[in-house]
Amino acid sequence: MKALVYSNPKEFSIQEVDIPKCGENQVIIKVKVCGICKTDVHIHNGKFISKFPLTPGHEFTGVVEEVGSKVTSFKKGDRVVADNTVLCGECYYCRRNQPLYCENFHSLGVTGPGGFAEYVLVNQDKVFKIKDHLSFDEAAFTEPTACAIHGMDMIDIQNGDNVLMFGAGPTGIILAQLLRYGGAGNLVAAAPSKFKLDILEDLGIAQTVQIDRNDESIHEKKIKSMFPKGFDVIIDATGAASVTEACFKYAKMGSKIVVYGVCDESDRIQVSPYEIFSKEYKIIGSFAQTHCFDRAINTLETGIVKVNNLISHRFSLDDYAKGLETVISGKQSIKVLINP
Repeated sequence: MKALVYSNPKEFSIQEVDIPKCGENQVIIKVKVCGICKTDVHIHNGKFISKFPLTPGHEFTGVVEEVGSKVTSFKKGDRVVADNTVLCGECYYCRRNQPLYCENFHSLGVTGPGGFAEYVLVNQDKVFKIKDHLSFDEAAFTEPTACAIHGMDMIDIQNGDNVLMFGAGPTGIILAQLLRYGGAGNLVAAAPSKFKLDILEDLGIAQTVQIDRNDESIHEKKIKSMFPKGFDVIIDATGAASVTEACFKYAKMGSKIVVYGVCDESDRIQVSPYEIFSKEYKIIGSFAQTHCFDRAINTLETGIVKVNNLISHRFSLDDYAKGLETVISGKQSIKVLINP
């Protein structure tokens, strides 16, 4: 089969590799669509938990090609998505029912072979059927939607909360839809790209503020004029440490500051411990997801989360380099899909 293979960071090629062998409790999926995520950019740069060689791609969907001898819930031709997380079930955290902190955390497309290939091998307990009315393009958003649902669990939004979110990438726009559906009273989204903010405006779920990268005082003044007391929840969905640090400017007493975007591991921010202490801020991290796929599928199939307007580009697997460059450049791109 044809697969994208990274030998080292920034070194990749399309290769012919063996189709994986199906174990008795496993399923082989023929990949129809796999999305490129900003995490794939971190992997490309060697700044994530990945090890090489690696076939990345963790936002994949397709049809069942083969099932193992003990698999009874799936058959060839079933339309499916797959949760890319693989947990050991035996370590300290798994035994405490905290599987996301698994000490042997394994992730298809991140630490093991993923969906930028014609076929991918998945344990049957991580495979989920999707309804016929959900297109493969839409289904490719299940993993980022699952991450947003985990974010909602961590944020624990209260009805009527005023929320400020920095960033309007695909996962940010998905999270914004869940925030409004989940009870946010007012939602303000701030980002430099007007065409991304326009999507939020068109969905009718957020007030928007365009960030001025040359003079942050302009958007700071506008945001503070909208909610002078500050916000109940401030979310950094950009992955830029400078934005994470700036979130504290918009907090009020008891605010939640949420680190949702993926910063580089070496990034650092400066925060006043006294301010955290005296204003009782709650600093919340939201990393990936486990066991959120069923809810993610529900939100996509029922239309609670709408994603068709997030698809900006499609490329073949042979043109992966063009797709990756499109994501890195960010020029008029939101979600780039690969069709193996």
